[in-house]
Amino acid sequence: MPTSRSRKKNQPTPPKPASGDKEELNPTWWVPVMVTLFIVGLVYIVVTYLSSSQYPLPGIGAWNLAVGFAVIMAGFIMTMRWR
Repeated sequence: MPTSRSRKKNQPTPPKPASGDKEELNPTWWVPVMVTLFIVGLVYIVVTYLSSSQYPLPGIGAWNLAVGFAVIMAGFIMTMRWR
């Protein structure tokens, strides 16, 4: 009795993305700037606490904390666009 040949099954191929759907990658400087903003903001806040709000900017007092948090928030805003 003859044996039947096995059939080759077609492997499904994933659809190719259209040219307009291509995700844009971030430039190479994106992540280093983002991490630098986190670190600078953290150091700014630590210096403010250790100097009892006299440094890094002596004239603004407790607003030094707001400056430090604003720098950190700029880093967090950059994370939203990171790919």
